[in-house]
Parts: sequence; structure tokens; C-alpha cells
Amino acid sequence: MDWLRDLWNRFGAALHGLLAWVEGLADGPSGATALFVLAFAESSFFPIPPDVLLIALCLGDPRRSLFFALLCTAGSVLGGMAGYGLGYWGGRPLLARWFSPARVARVKEYYDRYNAWATGIAGLTPLPYKLFTISGGAFAVDFRVFVVASILARGLRFLAVAGLIYLWGEPAKLFIEKYLNFLTIAFVVLLVGGFWALGRWGSGGRVEDEKRP
Repeated sequence: MDWLRDLWNRFGAALHGLLAWVEGLADGPSGATALFVLAFAESSFFPIPPDVLLIALCLGDPRRSLFFALLCTAGSVLGGMAGYGLGYWGGRPLLARWFSPARVARVKEYYDRYNAWATGIAGLTPLPYKLFTISGGAFAVDFRVFVVASILARGLRFLAVAGLIYLWGEPAKLFIEKYLNFLTIAFVVLLVGGFWALGRWGSGGRVEDEKRP
């Protein structure tokens, strides 16, 4: 197992090197451009989330935090649309070759039903957003719903990050790195639970109305 441990250590070192390179982009004259490109690429294939560069840029120039957040959102959503296209034109032929039409149709039905939720949750949380952009295209989910959910989810995430940096600076960076993923997951759980409770409450009310003479 030594070779496996060595491979894992090499992978970790390469990932940390890539992370340091991304953070270093904030010191260059084209930091904003790099942020847009990184956010675009991360939505379909790049492994490092744009939050890393967004935080560094906001710390360097807090007055432009809102601009950086909006730029990051635009790049991410456009990248998500590109990932959707990649899945639509590249993934659909593979699905048709590997799976039966009935199975593909069954999965597509679930994607159509939970499109906004799946895209929104992936856009807010540490779940790989690229997984949902590419698979959304592969199963040809409603593109308009996909785009709206992406704008809302990615915008909320990046505006929250930039807002915390603008208000509290370096301490906010430590807070984000430690708790942001946990908080976004908790937010999604509470949101889904709230809608479920409302649905149950509404269904109960309708049942009571039906029982009345």
C-alpha cells in the first residue's frame, strides 16, 4: 500500500500547489479577468472553486467586493451553461449507447422534477456544481429553469462570501474557510425542511376541508 499512499501524497501536493497558484493570481494586474475565467472553468472541469480567488481579491480591494462577486457569478453561470452544452452534445450520445431508452427517460423525469432544487443546492454547497451542469445537459432538463437556479444559487454564495470579507476582512476569511460549507448545507436543509413542512401543513388543511360536510 506504500505506492497508494505515495500517490495520494503526490496528488495532495499537486492540489496544494494549484491552490497556491490560484491565490497568487490576485496579486497580478489581471486578477479580475482571472476570476472570471476561473469561475467559468470551474463550472465544467476545473477542480479549484473560485471562492479562493474571490476571497483574495476582496481582501486586496474590499471596496470592489460587490463587483468581484457579480463578476464571479457571471463567469460561473456562463460556465455552467457551457457545461450544460457539453453534456447535451457530448453526454446524450453516451447515454443512448450505454443505457436503455426507458432508463434514460426515468432518470430524466427525476431531473425535470427536481431541476431547480438540484442545481440550486449544487450551486450553494460544496457539491460539485460541474456534475449538475453536465448531467443537466445530458438529460436535457429545462434550460431556463437551470439558468435561473444557477444565477440565484451562485449569486447568493458569492455575494455572501464577498459581503463577509467586506464587513470583517481577514477574520471573515478564516470564518469562511472553517464554516461556510457547513452553514450552506445547514441553510439548504432548513430551506428544504421548511418547504416540506409547509407542504404537509397545506395538505393537512385540504384533507380537513374535504372531510367537512
